[in-house]
Amino acid sequence: MIYAAIYIVFFSGLKPDIVFCDLVSVCIPFLRIGDFKILFYCHFPDQLLSKPGGTLKSIYRAPLNWLEEITTGQAHKILVNSKFTSGVFASTFKRIVVVPDILHPSMNTRPFDDTKPLPIDEIIIKDLPDNSFIFLSINRYERKKNLKLAIDAMNELKKCVPAAEWSRVYLVMAGGYDTRVIENVEHYEELVVHAEKLELTDKITFMKSPSDIIKLSLLKHCHCLIYTPPNEHFGIVPIEAMYTAKPVIAANSGGPTETVVDGTTGFLCNITAEDFGKAMAKFIQNEDMRKQFGDAGHLRMKKLFSFEAFTEQLETVVDSLRNIKLRQD
Repeated sequence: MIYAAIYIVFFSGLKPDIVFCDLVSVCIPFLRIGDFKILFYCHFPDQLLSKPGGTLKSIYRAPLNWLEEITTGQAHKILVNSKFTSGVFASTFKRIVVVPDILHPSMNTRPFDDTKPLPIDEIIIKDLPDNSFIFLSINRYERKKNLKLAIDAMNELKKCVPAAEWSRVYLVMAGGYDTRVIENVEHYEELVVHAEKLELTDKITFMKSPSDIIKLSLLKHCHCLIYTPPNEHFGIVPIEAMYTAKPVIAANSGGPTETVVDGTTGFLCNITAEDFGKAMAKFIQNEDMRKQFGDAGHLRMKKLFSFEAFTEQLETVVDSLRNIKLRQD
């Protein structure tokens, strides 16, 4: 990033009004050498993404953390991806007095519109009944994603619905999986063993790194999304589910509190299996409510989180910066 910034300033011959800097702030002081306005998009403070360590790591991280804060503060305009991240930004970067604007991420809806979903029996190798009800969880196989909660919620759901309803319920857990990442391998096995312990093996399908078409097909075939991570920075999967008119059951923390409207497009739950299980039961037992919530989520996604909404808000920010530069010139 520093190399790219030096090239732009001294060798490229480019004279942009604004440079949009995404994710990495260390190059901003070099960009400031040029006569540019710097727009920085902070998805989350990098120092909080680094796993805690001992004394040596604290010493190693100290100058990097300081540098991240100082360079971030040199941007002319700062954007963050959610109200949750804005709060974390303020508590982390105490030297920065500028309040960042919120620009929610968007998604590319074209594949959802253009892709014909695969038949569900080609994706899930189970003999599903015609009236099956499919819950879907999409997240990387990482412990911080709290995926065990989805399995425990299924166990609670079994207690909440009659046997006839339970017989048609299934959970698909699809997630990013890389054999080179030890945590992916270990946590996947932990979840499989946990499902076996609860005697839910025949009710849960685990999928490793599904392709794009399989992911899209799962979102279109499922009846409800289960989203378990606590304190998620934003969370793109809930708005993908909302676009496909599926209600979302999510943890009542982080980004989902801004995307999901409790009691309207889904349910925001305490991070307990009991709360999640009760919310799941409501959708199984009330088909009209499930469809109503799904339709409301689709409209909300298009209004607030579509690419058009993202474009309009970003264009407003860019124009304001450009106008400032023109007045200064």
